[in-house]
Order: sequence, then structure tokens, then C-alpha cells
Amino acid sequence: MSNTTANAYGLWWRKPAVIVTIGCLVALTGFGIRSTFGLFLEPMTLANGWGRETFALAMAIQNLFWGIGVPVAGAIADRRGAAPVLVVGSIAYCAGIYGMAMAESATLLYLFGGVLIGLGIAFTGFAIALSAIAKVVGPDKRSLALGLGTAAGSLGQVIFSPISQSFISFYGWHSALLILAGLALLIIPMATLIPQRTEAIGEAMSDQTLSDALREAIAHRGYLLLTSGFFVCGFHVAFITVHFPAYVTDLGFSGSVGAISLALIGLFNIAGSFGSGAIGQRKSKKTSLSWIYLLRAAAITGLMVFPKTEWTIYIFAACMGLLWLSTVPLTTGIVGQVFGLRYLATLFGIVFFSHQVGSFLGVWLGGYLFDITGTYDAVWWVGVALGLLAALVHMPIDERPLARLSQPLDQASAHGGS
Repeated sequence: MSNTTANAYGLWWRKPAVIVTIGCLVALTGFGIRSTFGLFLEPMTLANGWGRETFALAMAIQNLFWGIGVPVAGAIADRRGAAPVLVVGSIAYCAGIYGMAMAESATLLYLFGGVLIGLGIAFTGFAIALSAIAKVVGPDKRSLALGLGTAAGSLGQVIFSPISQSFISFYGWHSALLILAGLALLIIPMATLIPQRTEAIGEAMSDQTLSDALREAIAHRGYLLLTSGFFVCGFHVAFITVHFPAYVTDLGFSGSVGAISLALIGLFNIAGSFGSGAIGQRKSKKTSLSWIYLLRAAAITGLMVFPKTEWTIYIFAACMGLLWLSTVPLTTGIVGQVFGLRYLATLFGIVFFSHQVGSFLGVWLGGYLFDITGTYDAVWWVGVALGLLAALVHMPIDERPLARLSQPLDQASAHGGS
């Protein structure tokens, strides 16, 4: 670590605990707002005379551009630090939500609610926050810290889902979106407290270039398997986030049941995310991922075969909450464990792009098949099949660190510069 960096850590706002806290608050705000958009499906489509596929396609485009933007945001953060990326993302996020509120045509909804919000989420999302957290925590606590950052995003879902539903109930969906647009700007002051740091604690500086890192990752079979498996996570999470509130009301329950379900998912995901981070600190991350996807398939099957009561909905939400984003600290952890942290934001960003392709398919397919068949059942069963496939895909991953990471710290530093 350079003298400048060492001196910076003497300031209270540059200490690892503070930076981890700020990273958690960024994840809480960014993901918390993102998790509420499903609550706007019914009121917006009814008010504008759109079919569900129109809203679903906007959310699918949002997820796709979220995925496209993450590797770009990650590459910038790996070179320049997380702060400038977060500031740009916060502004884009705010502008996108504002434009979504004002959209009077499907085209404008796709542009603002899809493209711009997607890029805003990409530049304020998990890849940036978790990378900043990972680089200030030593290897002995890194997986746990990643779980904490992911759990913070879940806490955002717990907080923002019922609050946003209240905004919609009291002020209408249009005003509720304007309030959320203003809240997205809170990320800017948080970003100013994150240092312009690119090296990681406990890891020697390296002279590896970004292009070298990309070639190394693409040639690694485990990285390709991890990337394909994360597609399934995106399919599950995005479909449920956008369509589950409407699915619940289709069953005859009130809108509050859907909002409570989303909050339950977020609440139980706090335990699931933190727990997966703790397990990943001690156990095989790839095996843990296989179990998560297998249990997701079992939970969805239970929803399909058991009688549809409020308790069935709430139990399903709790089970999915435990498995919701518990994949994130484990997936991020494997990337950092195998390839090191120098280009973690970029490499995880590429894996996350696969996640968002799955998100696009899950959200769009949900709306498309519902408009054709009048039910979501086919998409649920696709989710079961994909969960079983993902459980198999993760088993052969080699999660051992590459040989270049095993050389002594002083020797690696000599090769990588001072």
C-alpha cells in the first residue's frame, strides 16, 4: 500500500469499516428502488391502456441495459475508482425514473424506464458497491463482507417495497415515481466518501492489463460455467420482482399481499445473503451455489402444487428470500478467489451480464406468455427446469486460485511495481 493510501486510511471516513458501511448504503438505496418497479405494473398499464407485455418489455430492456452497462461501469471503476461511476449512475437513475413517470407512450417507457434506468442501475449496482467493499477487506473476512453488502441490498427491498406501495396508495403511481427519482440522488453524497482505490488489501499489485485479465478469464472453463449459471439467477429474480405482485392479485388477493411478499423476500434475503457469505468463507462456494439453485426449483414447485392461500404466498416468499441474492456473494467470491481482485468489477460485470440476459428473458417471457395464455404457470415451470440445470452446471467449476496468485506478496509486488 502506498504512503498516500496509508495516510488516507488514518482519516475516519477512509477506514475500511466506514467504506463498507457506505458500500452497503449504496446497495440498499440502489437495489431498494429497483425492487419496487413491479408494484407499478398494474396502475401504469391501466392508466395508459397498455398490455402487461408493454410494461414487461420495458423492464426487460431495463435488465438488459443494466447488464450491458455493468462491465463498462466495472472497467471504469477498476481504473478510476467507484466514486465517479456512482455519481454518474445516480444522475442517470434519477432522470430515468422521472422520464418513466412522464412517459405517455410505450416508446418513451422503453427509453426512460428501460434504457436509462437500466444504465443508472448498472452504474450504482452491486458490481460497483461490492468491488469497493472487497478491496478494503482482507481475505479472511472478504466473503463475509460481500454477504453483508448483498444483505444491505435486501434490506433496501424490505424498506422500499412497503414505502413505495404507501406512496402509490396515498399519492398515486405518478407522484410515487417522482419521489423515488429524488431518493436516487442520495447516492451522490455517499459516493463522495468512497476513496479512489484500485488495489486490494492482502493482494500484491499486478502488472496484468485488462485485456490480459479478460483473455485469462475467458480461457477458464469454470468462469464460463459460472457465467452460464448466473443466467438462471437473473431469470428467477427478475421474473418474480416484476410479475409476482400482479400474479398475487390475479389469484384474488389485495395489492398489499404482493407488497408484503416482496418485503418478505427482502427480509429473509438479509439472512440468506449474510448466511451465504459466512458459509462461503468456510465451505465450497460452488457446492453452495448448486444447493441454492436446487432449493429454488423445489420452492417454485411447492408454489405450483400447494393450494393458493395467503400463507402459501408468504411461505414461498420467505423461502425464495433465503435463496434470493445469496448467489451474489458466492458468485462474486469465486471470481475474486480464482482471478484476484484487481479487475473484479469488470470480470464480475461480465458474469452479471449473463444474469441480466436471463432477467430480460424472464421479465419479457412472463408478460408475453401471460398475454397469450392468461396465466404465468408456464414461466414458473421453466424456472423449475432452469433451477435444476443451474444446480448441475456449478458442480464441475474449479474454484482454486490461479497459480499466479499463490506467489509470495513481495515477489508479486516486484513484478507488478511498487
